[in-house]
Formats: sequence, structure tokens, C-alpha cells
Amino acid sequence: MQPLFKSHYSVGKSILTLTPPGATKEGSSDSIFEIAQEEDLKTVILVEDAPIGFLEAKNNSESLGIQLIFGLRFEISSLSKSEKGDDSIHKIIIFSKDDEGCTLLNKIYSKINCEFNGIGNCKLLKDLWSEDHLKLAVPFYDSFLHRNSLTFGNCIPDFSFCSPTFFIEDNGLPFDNLLKSKVLKFCDENGFLNEEAKTIYYKSRKDVEAFQTYKCICNRSFGRKRSLSNPGLDHLGSREFCIESWKEYVNE
Repeated sequence: MQPLFKSHYSVGKSILTLTPPGATKEGSSDSIFEIAQEEDLKTVILVEDAPIGFLEAKNNSESLGIQLIFGLRFEISSLSKSEKGDDSIHKIIIFSKDDEGCTLLNKIYSKINCEFNGIGNCKLLKDLWSEDHLKLAVPFYDSFLHRNSLTFGNCIPDFSFCSPTFFIEDNGLPFDNLLKSKVLKFCDENGFLNEEAKTIYYKSRKDVEAFQTYKCICNRSFGRKRSLSNPGLDHLGSREFCIESWKEYVNE
């Protein structure tokens, strides 16, 4: 099972930092690289929503002798740039395999956010894609299967230009088993690979309240009261998005 870390550079999504081991102050947020050192991880897989933390992650991983696998999560529409339809939007992850992949990943990020208002499409990906330098992965949550199965989405992705890997997670949410069966069926029918993973937003289960509080602050809006008992955040019903949960699973 692969731990998929996300840092505070993905604002509102994680309370973990990229601080080097030993530099974390008492009472502050936990560091991904400190966790990696404690758990003797040889590889850190970082899935961010923006590339701004890449250089810090790269420098820290190199100094610790840890392999860094860096990916960005994108919103993609099944429609063309001129067509409209929120029900066609789903998320993917693109990982860079090497230096050329990092360059292509930056190009894709820039193009989506500067020319496509933050939502790309498959034609854009096809035009810039290189299977030698990039890897496409489908997240367990917010994927096209998740949208189509649970939110009446109408996402029809085109993976003809790549060979995606589908992540499967189990975080105790009521729809995890349903979604898992959808992923396995789709992979079996289309000959795609799948891999068990665990998204990591915080270190321990006890940190979930701090994570929830952080999300409330980042998602506050005028005219709508939010609290820990009524955060107004979808699917925030599990304490398992942590390295503690991952460690228990791999040690079973």
C-alpha cells in the first residue's frame, strides 16, 4: 500500500509540512520528511494541487537520500474547451518520471490554469503527453468513477494516449466498498492496473480535529456558519487519512 502524502502547499487540504527532520518546532505541524525518516521510507510520493512546494521537497529528499515521486492533481472535463457542463468534471493525478517529465508537468499546469480557467481536457493532455516522461493515475476519490457512481456525474474520460494506474483506498467511508468494486470492474474490463494506496493528510488519528479545524478556516464563507460539529465539508467522516492508519495496515 502506497502512502500518498499531501502538504500544506495544497492550501486547505493537509496540515503536513515539508520541513526537514529536526527543524519542526514543538506544537507545530508535523513534517512529511520527519515521518518518512521515522518510518524508514525510501520513497516519498507527494501529490499536490500546485507545484510551489516542489523545490523544497526536492532539496529535502536529496539531502536525506529519499526518492521523491512528485505529482499534481488536476481537474479535467470530458468536454471540449468551448463546451460547458460541471457534471463532466473529474480529477486525475499526473506524475513526472524524470526531469523532462517535470518540464511537461509545469507546461500542463500552466496551460490549464492560464488558458483553461483551471479545468483541462483530454485533448490538452494528448497534445503535451509523453508516456516516457509522465505517468497518469486515477485517484480513488473525485475520479470519474466516483463522480458517475455517487454524484450522478457524466464523465467520459479518454485514456487512449496513456496507460493509467487506478488507486484503491479503504478509509472506512460508507461508499468505499462500492467504489472499490467499480474500480476493479473498470480495470478488469479495460486492462488497466490498480494499486492499493492511502492518502495522508495528517500524522495520527488524534490530529483529525486539527485537520477539520484547518479545513473549516480555509473553507469559511460569508453568510454561512461553520463549526467542528457542522463543518459543511463533504465526506469528512473518517480519521483514517493518516500515517498511523497506513502503518497498522502494512504491519498486519
